[in-house]
Amino acid sequence: MGISDFFSDVWDSFSLPSPDAEAPQGGVSTDTPASGTDEESSEEAEVNKQDAKDEGESEEQGHKPSSEDEDEEEDEEEEEEETQDPKDVLEKECAESKSCAGPKHHYDECVERVTGQIEKDGKAHEDCVEEFFHLAHCATQCAAPKLFAQLK
Repeated sequence: MGISDFFSDVWDSFSLPSPDAEAPQGGVSTDTPASGTDEESSEEAEVNKQDAKDEGESEEQGHKPSSEDEDEEEDEEEEEEETQDPKDVLEKECAESKSCAGPKHHYDECVERVTGQIEKDGKAHEDCVEEFFHLAHCATQCAAPKLFAQLK
């Protein structure tokens, strides 16, 4: 495909349709209202009246909703099936332990500063990403040997 073929294809895709395009087949029906209107044909009105009568006479059909007790039992079963990741548990314990007290202290101070800035000025002039990564690194280093000991 040459450059001229490329440009001719582009020109053809953006050009207007040819005037010899076929007209849509069929015509406009005068029996029913045009789509998008709020008019109701006589057939539709009759069917709607019949539906209204049927709803009043018959009881509700379909799926019976389950009771709240059944929903609670299902939720409890789902919660029991989910197990916690031991890595997350160990890292949380390590983040709160004495071995990560320094990074945790720095992170907590930063959070207090940033929160104060937001309350005072409506925006923060810094973030605590660096302190968070120091704490996460410490927690990971502390949890790794314990995790691998559990996996063996």
